[in-house]
Amino acid sequence: MPLSIHRSATLSVAALALLLPLGVGCSAAQKALDCGNTAVRISTDFANVSSAFGNAADDPQAAGQALQKLKTDLDELGRNSSDTDVSKAITDLQTQVEKTQQAIDAKQIPDLKPLGDAASNLTKACTG
Repeated sequence: MPLSIHRSATLSVAALALLLPLGVGCSAAQKALDCGNTAVRISTDFANVSSAFGNAADDPQAAGQALQKLKTDLDELGRNSSDTDVSKAITDLQTQVEKTQQAIDAKQIPDLKPLGDAASNLTKACTG
């Protein structure tokens, strides 16, 4: 991920963390913080997964490693999320990461659409 995108995301999350308690209830603020932390954390992981699949012919091991990193981060985020909808979306995304990893392990070409759909559902859980 380009440094400017990562820096912008980090600054946005920091600003959100400072402003939200002023205008919304605690549960809404906590959900926003959970989502902001999740977005910042896994955006790099998704970029690495995408890059690894794009270069799979050159480095087939990289896709599995990128998925493992994403899985590890999702596991930690799932344990730390206090919002039920966000936690469910993280669990669904974890399931799709597992299915993708199983396809790679079986030397099959994984269908990445369900992985993208699960990521989209996480975004909806955060914004809905």
